[in-house]
Amino acid sequence: MYIPPLKINPEDNRENFRGMAELFLQYKKPLGLKYLSMGMSQDFEVAIEEGSNMVRIGTAIFGERNYQTN
Repeated sequence: MYIPPLKINPEDNRENFRGMAELFLQYKKPLGLKYLSMGMSQDFEVAIEEGSNMVRIGTAIFGERNYQTN
């Protein structure tokens, strides 16, 4: 699972996703990896374009969370 730096523009993380996909391809067979989990609600399209086969889109489904501190 890869979580990139928070960026306003998803394109700003394209290089990060690309680098992670290269590492995934390098170690996929030797380690028996099946999934490259990267991309969240705000950037999943770019992550998929760069090779992600698992995304986390909870905010897109359930909406923004309201974290309260006591």
